[in-house]
This record gives sequence, C-alpha cells and structure tokens, in this order.
Amino acid sequence: MELKRNLVGGNWVEGEDATENRNPSNLADVVGLYARASADQVADAAAAARAALPVWAGASPQIRADLLDKVGAEILTRKDEIGRILAREEGKTLPEAIGETVRAAQIFRFFAGEAIRVAGDAVASVRPDVDVEVMREPVGAVGLVTPWNFPIAIPAWKIAPALAYGNTVLFKPADLTPGSAHLLAEIIHAAGAPAGVFNLVMGRGSVVGDAIVRHPEIDAVSFTGSVPVGRALAVEAARGLKKVQIEMGGKNPMVVMDDADLDLAVNACLNGAFFSTGQRCTASSRLIVHEAVHDEFAERLSEAMMALRVGDALDPETQIGPVVSASQLDSNLGYVEIARSEGATVIGGERLDGPADGFYQQPALFVGATNAMRTSREEIFGPCASVIRVGDFDEALAVANDTEFGLSSGICTSSLKHARAFRRGSASGMVMVNLPTAGVDYHVPFGGRKGSSYGPREQGRYAAEFYTAVKTSYSFSG
Repeated sequence: MELKRNLVGGNWVEGEDATENRNPSNLADVVGLYARASADQVADAAAAARAALPVWAGASPQIRADLLDKVGAEILTRKDEIGRILAREEGKTLPEAIGETVRAAQIFRFFAGEAIRVAGDAVASVRPDVDVEVMREPVGAVGLVTPWNFPIAIPAWKIAPALAYGNTVLFKPADLTPGSAHLLAEIIHAAGAPAGVFNLVMGRGSVVGDAIVRHPEIDAVSFTGSVPVGRALAVEAARGLKKVQIEMGGKNPMVVMDDADLDLAVNACLNGAFFSTGQRCTASSRLIVHEAVHDEFAERLSEAMMALRVGDALDPETQIGPVVSASQLDSNLGYVEIARSEGATVIGGERLDGPADGFYQQPALFVGATNAMRTSREEIFGPCASVIRVGDFDEALAVANDTEFGLSSGICTSSLKHARAFRRGSASGMVMVNLPTAGVDYHVPFGGRKGSSYGPREQGRYAAEFYTAVKTSYSFSG
C-alpha cells in the first residue's frame, strides 16, 4: 500500500512512522497508510513557512485569489471521490460526506473573493496636516490543528482565510482522519501553492500539535478540539505570546415551548441531536421541553429516533453511520450507563451489530433527566441527548444558560415574543429559531462563549480578526 507522506517546504517526505487509517463502518477496510511527522519535521515545516512568508505576504491579492479559486474548483470536481474517502474514514453517511466536501469548496471560493477585498480605513487625524491610515497585514506563519468530525470542512475554513490574507500554513489534521486532509493537501500543492506556503504535518497531537504550539517561528495557532487540550494549548501559546483561536466543546440546549409546531420541533431535535452520529460540537444534547408538551414530544422523538437506520456509511439506506472509534464508542456507552444510574429513563443507546465489524450504536434519549446530571453537564460527543422538563419560558432560558459552554442554542416556538427574548437572552455565540442547533452558513461568524470558544471568531469576514494584524500609519504632510 502506498504511503501517503507529509508536505514540507514543497516536498513530500516520510515521517518517523506511519498509521493505518481504518473504516469505522468496516474495520477490515484500510483507507490508507499515512506518515506521522516528527517534532523535527515540524521544525523544518516552520522554517519553510517562515522563509516563504515575505513572498506570499507580498504577493498580489489576485495571485492569492486565483489559487483559492482553483482549489475550490478542483474540490468540486472531485467531490464524489473526496466524499467517499471522508465517509470511509470518519463514518458519516455518504450524502453528508459529499455535502461537507461541497461546503469546503464553497469556503475556498468565498475566501478567493475576500483575498481581494482586504479593507482598511483612512481616518482624519486630530492633528493638522497628519494623515492616518489603518491597514491589515498577515499575522505570519500560522499553525492549524483540526478535529476528526469535519475532516475537510474545518480545515477549509482555517486554511482558506489563512492563505487569503497572506499567511503561511502548518496544517495538522486529526490523527484519526488523515485521508481527507491529504487529498486537500494534494489539491493545494497541485494548484500551485509556492514551496513552504502550505505545509502538511500529520501525526499525533502529543507530538505534532505540541511541537507546533511550542515552536518560536509560529506566530499564531488556530485549534478545534476538546476542552482539556484547548485549555492546555492556550496556556502554552501564552508562554510564547502567540495569537490563538480556540474552538472547543458544546452542551447545546434546544428549547421546545408549549406553542411549538411539534412536527417541526421533533424533526429539528432529531437532526440536531443524532445526525452525523451526534459527533458535532453544535449538536443538540439538552432538549429543554415545556411540561405541557413534554410527554408527547418525548414519545414522538423516541419513536422517530428508534426508527433511524444505523448502518454502513456507504449504504444509501443508512441514516446514522458508526461512531468514529472504539474509544469514542466506549465513552458513549459509559455515558448511557451513567444516565441510567442517575435515574433517567434510557431509550436506546445500546451497541449494535452492524453489517461488518465496526463501531455501531443505537442513538440514545435520556428522558426524565435534570440539568444537574453529569449527562446534562458534560459533552458526550455521541448520539445521546437528555430531555429536561421545565415549567415556563423563564425556567427554560435559565436552564439553557446553566452550563459552562456557550456555543449554539435553539428554540422551537410560534411566539415572536419568546423567540425575541431567547435570541437576546441566550448566552451562546449562535442562536437558532425553529432550526436545528447544528447547521451553519460559511459566510458568517462561527463561535461561542464561555468554555466553548476563546479568541476571535472563525468563518466569514470575521476571520480577518484572527488571520490579520492591524497596523496604524501616521504621515505628516505639512
């Protein structure tokens, strides 16, 4: 089997060892063999990125725009191929995987446009004969560390703005899902990215990620992943005075009011809680339901959940694919037992026999949960959701905000009053009304509050806040 290598300074290089990328739908299916970089190779990539920075930062915006547009077009051309690899390595259904690939292409094309729209300000000085200009410049060599759950979309929304604004990149994808990332690296390289502008360093977070954060020639780090790793990364980055952007977890609430359209509410919660196997930081993991509709909602959602077809990600009949790994499945099943021990009524949640040896789990609903339970406080990152009964809107909002996280939140209601009050009162970075908590547009900011996010927002024009540095220039003309 051909070894898929790292890209350092424009050259494809082997790592210190390699890992097999296996399909969680069928463990007998080896997606590929991927090199793992060493800390020394990270240092080589950092040196290459630093050396390439003056040329790329000084390149015409049109050159950067053309590169990103070319990458986006090639991703679209190869969407079925990339989507199939993504479904095989991550376990999301093939339609979801292809949809994610298309999203990645859209992101590159969006930032192709942004590359030629980098704006500044000309401001009148308070002093006579002085002109003031505010400009945005590249922040420098940027380390990008991405998770396994969106293995091409999240890399796209970090890489595209980094390159658009003139930065050079060290990209470390998740060790579980290197296949999509490697295909993306091949496309960027073939599109003509100059040597050192884009570097791929695959491998373990404890080796590659740590080396990126510690390296003195890396100016900024953007990370998406777990809360413990994100907090540790922020501390280490602060030692080197690096700019950081960190997206971590969520324990996202979806409120269902007594005036909600229950068909809409059930569908929104089914999608938000269980699609993508619940492996989304924006998943609806706390369903906060008004007591007047609680029992009917729980019954209808349970029936819809148990009817979901769990199976091989490539099977067109599958609605929910496998859990990504053995360790994640074990964690999910452990939380199912915790929910039971805490007194919730557990519907579903058991491990399933699949069509092949893989990591299959029936989605789980924890009915009769309270917001004090561990399963309502801790991020599970699997197809599990708690149903919490409340008496009125004020209690619903208070319960929704009673969490260390603050990424996404939602409400199902036909009341403009309740919708408006929830949008204003929700302590989260993103609020959905009559929509699933998971599902966002690529041209607007993404991010949260509290323990969910740290640093500037991702996506859309707000990405410039992280990927650029502001310079104020004064000129005397008297």
